[in-house]
Amino acid sequence: MHNEETHQQDRTVYVKMIAVSDLPLEVREQAEGLKKLYAVHDSDGQQLALVGDRKLAFSLARDHDYAPVMVH
Repeated sequence: MHNEETHQQDRTVYVKMIAVSDLPLEVREQAEGLKKLYAVHDSDGQQLALVGDRKLAFSLARDHDYAPVMVH
């Protein structure tokens, strides 16, 4: 059973590398020549951000009081 209080306290986010070629055309067009991007997802799988490098993904998460974890 889903515990809403526990869910709200979960500040873990997951960072995953994504190949730009796997993204929709409108996103690929905005990637400005990058071959990979990093997606930040919450524990429910909802994408919170899509950024150009790993360091930025971790920094962004920490700046918003999240605990980032790399997904392999």
